Amino acid sequence: MKIRMIIGIILIVAGAWKLANMWGIIENDWLWRQSWTAYIAPIVLLYAGAITIVNSYRRDPDQWLQRPLPIDEEGKRIRCSVHYGGDEYIYHGETFHGARLDAFCGGIRMDLREAKITEDEEIDIHTFCGGIELFVPTHVNVLVKSRSFIGGVNNSTSSVQNKDAPCLHIVASNILGGVSVKS
Repeated sequence: MKIRMIIGIILIVAGAWKLANMWGIIENDWLWRQSWTAYIAPIVLLYAGAITIVNSYRRDPDQWLQRPLPIDEEGKRIRCSVHYGGDEYIYHGETFHGARLDAFCGGIRMDLREAKITEDEEIDIHTFCGGIELFVPTHVNVLVKSRSFIGGVNNSTSSVQNKDAPCLHIVASNILGGVSVKS
C-alpha cells in the first residue's frame, strides 16, 4: 500500500469516529471540545480522505492492472469486479455483449472504442467508494439510468443521429462513487 492510501484511510476513519461520537455510538467528547469541530471537522476529514484515495489512483497510472477480458461460459456478457485497486480492460476488436461492473473502494477502466457493438447492449454498474471510467465508440448512443447516493454519472458522449445506431444502456447504482462515460 502506498502512503497516500494509508493517509486516506486514516482520515476516513477519523471522520467516521467523529460521526459515531455525534450519534452516541462511542463517547469521546474530550477530543472534540471546540465548537467548530462539531460539523466541519468530520466533513473535512471525510472529504480529505476520499480525495487522497482517489488522487492516489489518478497520479499513478501503473496501479491500473491490464487484465484479460473475463468472458463468461456462453461467450457473451462479462463480469468485472475490483476491490481496493484498479483494473483496466481493453477491447481490441472483440464483440461486446454487455457487462456487469462492480467497484468497491477501487476503480475499473474499460475501453470499448475498438469493440464491435452491433446491437443494443447493457452495462450494469455498481460502485461503493469507487469509480468506473468507460470509453465508448463514437458510433453508438449512450443512455444512462442512475441511482446514486453522494455520487453520480458523467456522460460526456454526443448523441448519434443515425436511428439504426446501436445503443449502450448504462444502469448505474453509486454509493460514494461515480461513473465517467467518454468517447
